[in-house]
Amino acid sequence: MIDYAVLANSIKEWGKALGFHDVRIADAQADMSKVESELSEWLNKAYHGDMDYMAKHGTKRTRPAELEPGTQRVISVCMNYAPPDVKDSWEVIHDGQKAFISRYALGRDYHKVLRARLQKLADKITEQVGAFHYRVFSDSAPVMEVAWAQQSGMGWRGKHTLLLSRQAGSMFFLAEIYTDLPLPIDEPTVNSYCGSCTRCINVCPTQAIVAPYTVDARRCISYLTIELKDSIPEDLRPLIGNRIYGCDDCQLVCPWNKYAHITMENDFHVRNGLDNASLLELFAWDQQMFETRLAGSPIRRIGYAQWLRNIAVGLGNAPYSSEIVNALQARLNDSSELVREHVQWALKQQNNKQSSGNSLS
Repeated sequence: MIDYAVLANSIKEWGKALGFHDVRIADAQADMSKVESELSEWLNKAYHGDMDYMAKHGTKRTRPAELEPGTQRVISVCMNYAPPDVKDSWEVIHDGQKAFISRYALGRDYHKVLRARLQKLADKITEQVGAFHYRVFSDSAPVMEVAWAQQSGMGWRGKHTLLLSRQAGSMFFLAEIYTDLPLPIDEPTVNSYCGSCTRCINVCPTQAIVAPYTVDARRCISYLTIELKDSIPEDLRPLIGNRIYGCDDCQLVCPWNKYAHITMENDFHVRNGLDNASLLELFAWDQQMFETRLAGSPIRRIGYAQWLRNIAVGLGNAPYSSEIVNALQARLNDSSELVREHVQWALKQQNNKQSSGNSLS
């Protein structure tokens, strides 16, 4: 006979020993009708943009047993990613010559790290109870991660739509194990602790947070620089500034992130000086350098052309510099039409600044 209460406590201890800073358990049969309704409304407003996968799978996102038959519990875990010895984010953002990269992407791809660690946790459970049915997820299937984490009592959905924890802010990754083990469940988080605060809404460079708890992805810089594969709308380009991969502004101003923890995972430490690199330095990488230096990085997934597209926008937004103009002109005949179009736009912005006297000198 398995003592599931003892097992649940053991799972939490094993999880923390594996580097997760919190491990909670939710009832996979919990009523998620409110979440389903909100998702449907969000999709109907086309806030998902080109992320067609968000409109697929129907209720599988909120009804685990439809995705993985037999699922009774959702084990949610989170892992801090804030790297140590990182250049101050605001200093980089306010320096037009630098390239800002979301702090979660400065190290190794989190999908691989969390999935491998979750598998170790599943293996540990197997050692204890024998074979059991489970499936591991790390942002890899239609799973409403924030909703299940909230259902497990890990935190609440902030007005920027990320999960917030009173103990750890929001700078952490989420992952899950679906299982048929009838473990005792943790109490859901039913309250929001954001109060009247609207800092995340006010700071958003593109005003993508169109209402508390609602993001129009089509305006979100993370979507524009990562998920969007085509041309970035011209009216949004100046608002992106020097953010070439993701955007952390809503997290940087959140009062709860004074409780964010520095990661203990070496895999999430800064690689290749990406926390303080210049736009010109990164724009000079050829494809081989891009592939080699970003091996194992989540950034590599966007591909070289999209990387250059994003940096070109940053260069267009930078103060005028003859060096920037020369670098852009060198890519006017790039093999990618996507890159050429954004380079042409960036050159136009630089020329306008030269005419108006907005230069580095």
